[in-house]
Amino acid sequence: MVSGESKVSSELSPWPVSRLSLTLKEWIERLGVLWIEGELSQIKFGPTNMFGEIRDLQQENSVSIHAWSLGKIPVDLKQGDRVVALIKPAFWPKGGKLTMQVLEMRKVGLGELLERIERLRATLAAEGLTDPSKKKPLPFLPSCIGLITGKDSDAEKDVLKNAKLRWPNVEFKVVNTLVQGDKAAPEIISAMKQLDQDPEVDVIIVARGGGSFLDLVVFSDEELVRTAAKIQTPLVSAIGHENDRPVLDDVADLRASTPTDAAKRVVPDVTEQRAMLSQLTHRAFLRIATAVQNQSELISQLRSRPLMANPYGFIEKLDEETEREIIRLRNRFSQLLDVSALELSHLKAQVRSLSPQSTLERGYAVLLDSGGHVVTNPTKVTKGSKLTAKLAKGELPLTAD
Repeated sequence: MVSGESKVSSELSPWPVSRLSLTLKEWIERLGVLWIEGELSQIKFGPTNMFGEIRDLQQENSVSIHAWSLGKIPVDLKQGDRVVALIKPAFWPKGGKLTMQVLEMRKVGLGELLERIERLRATLAAEGLTDPSKKKPLPFLPSCIGLITGKDSDAEKDVLKNAKLRWPNVEFKVVNTLVQGDKAAPEIISAMKQLDQDPEVDVIIVARGGGSFLDLVVFSDEELVRTAAKIQTPLVSAIGHENDRPVLDDVADLRASTPTDAAKRVVPDVTEQRAMLSQLTHRAFLRIATAVQNQSELISQLRSRPLMANPYGFIEKLDEETEREIIRLRNRFSQLLDVSALELSHLKAQVRSLSPQSTLERGYAVLLDSGGHVVTNPTKVTKGSKLTAKLAKGELPLTAD
């Protein structure tokens, strides 16, 4: 810093441009080295160096790059290659230019992309975003379907054609987007959010008619698949590729093998439904007719029975049987009463014969001492004691001799 310059910029003590440039250089160089990923938009090789630009995979951002040594940089790199680079940010104060010094660079190969995709797949599974129990059910008969696909693509035509053939009244809201390349993910994400917020849309189909692994890698973009898992509207993935299954298939509520398959699984076939309805109606008619026939036969059987032919005769017969049973019960009850009366008379006679009074009436007497106690032993009585002899009728005073 030049002597006399203020450490703090203000209206009264502004920095010179050189001071600003040097400060920016210091801040940027503090970042150190960084790994970045992007796409080569320009590249030019010299005998011992390289210059070019690398741009963001999704946004319209790019930075200048240069390398003073080609030792760790493939010489077959070309415009459009997806690369990972170890860079050191540098700021040139004189020109006010920001550039990135490339220390190492390599192409992003299929193996690395596959490894990233599998790591993402495992992460989503651990978070429960691919759990089958959390899949949202599709509506039986959607009135409006949201379709995300490429403009005028075969996938768009297949879905619309097959859905209309199955149910002519079904409505579509189509959002055309890029379906491959680095700029496709933001467009598809925006389309998902747009259709999810539309109250008329019952289900969303994301469709593409297959392609190579690199063509379909956008459908394994982390932000895209997390958006698909977050939306509230049921989502169908119809990418149309069996071998290289994109991650979108895992988080979608339904995976269809092709766009045509998606149309068939989302929209019921009106012809099939009418045939099914006709079949169910016929089955119901047969069941009702069978039930009526069975009841009619049962009524005929009941009418043919003697009871139904002469119900009053049956009642008269029961009345006669009841009367006979009453008479029989009365006679039986009378016999039981007579037997019980005879047994009671015998019991009374036995009780009388065993009573003390009956003993006295046969001429016996009960001897009582002066205290009224029964005398059973002569040794208990002294001479001259006053005794009483209790007879059947009255008492007789006695004196012991």
